[in-house]
Amino acid sequence: MLTKRIVPCLDIKNGRTVKGVNFVNLIDAGDPVVLAKQYAELGADELVFLDIAATLENRGTTLDMVEKVAAQVNIPFTVGGGISSIEHVDALLKCGADKVSINSSAVKRPELINELSQKFGSQCVVVAIDAKQVDGEWKVHLAGGTIPTELNLFDWANEVQQRGAGEILFTSMDNDGTKAGFANKALARLSDELNIPIIASGGAGSVQHFIDTFIEGKSDAALAASVFHFGEIPIQELKQALKEQNIPVRI
Repeated sequence: MLTKRIVPCLDIKNGRTVKGVNFVNLIDAGDPVVLAKQYAELGADELVFLDIAATLENRGTTLDMVEKVAAQVNIPFTVGGGISSIEHVDALLKCGADKVSINSSAVKRPELINELSQKFGSQCVVVAIDAKQVDGEWKVHLAGGTIPTELNLFDWANEVQQRGAGEILFTSMDNDGTKAGFANKALARLSDELNIPIIASGGAGSVQHFIDTFIEGKSDAALAASVFHFGEIPIQELKQALKEQNIPVRI
């Protein structure tokens, strides 16, 4: 059985790691290079590095920071933020990224998913989907959650898979930063409908939330930020608790 993955997420703005609630009210959480090194040493399975202002500021992810982070870690490392071309992905991979995460650019031009998976392989392409419930239906949002669309989460996720994405990173905007648990019903539905890995994001606040998303949400990986950045849940303790629940993890 494949092990479940624990993935700290570094949201970067102006060169610093930040964390907010429901995508707003950002506070500083430290130096991303220092944090990345710590997480690799503490047993994280992967890292995700998102330049959250890149799309809004209409620019690409900062390459020099990617290079600095990559030099410090020996675990898979996904980079996202403002990625919209084969050339940009090529540059990020040369700087040391293992995978790229695309979001707004994929919605605006879905062919980008096909192009990237054909050029670099589907294992390299993560499609991030930010969604929240609007009148009882999960709707996709763009540009760090600031732009609503009419796209349905599940329809879009199916299209993403068909176009060649290797993984989906689903963030529930309703749960993000609340520490009230992941959106497990939506995650379980995604897992049932798709055959590529689903990374759960948004809502981690306790060890039990991770247990729940792996069992009830059928998630393949769980991503979190503040509970790791501020030392609320040590990764090794979390993994030990998961192991005790017979959830397969790498210790």
